[in-house]
Amino acid sequence: MKAIAAASLLLVASAASALAQKLPPFGGPYPPPFTETLSNTTPLAFGMDAQEAERALGTPLNYVKGRPGDEVFLTFRDLGGSGLFPSKHRLYLQFRKGRLAGWKGDWGHNWMWQ
Repeated sequence: MKAIAAASLLLVASAASALAQKLPPFGGPYPPPFTETLSNTTPLAFGMDAQEAERALGTPLNYVKGRPGDEVFLTFRDLGGSGLFPSKHRLYLQFRKGRLAGWKGDWGHNWMWQ
């Protein structure tokens, strides 16, 4: 009985069509490169000044440390959550000579729950 069930399951599985992507037609629309499909939702670019970064993110920048022109700023981004508990993601922005040199998201644990 088990052999019949296994054989019928194997038969049904082999008859189902594969769900793999097909190759695009010659000269047709090609899928975008993998790097364009990544979910980078941070609209930042190296070389922006603080006002451009603030405008691009849509959130105010909070000064953390550094001399004028070589500062570190922090912004809180609300990227969703469960709706039951609000989710605020911290994003640190490093400026050198007044231009954006790098950024880092901080998804650390909330200190309140430790």
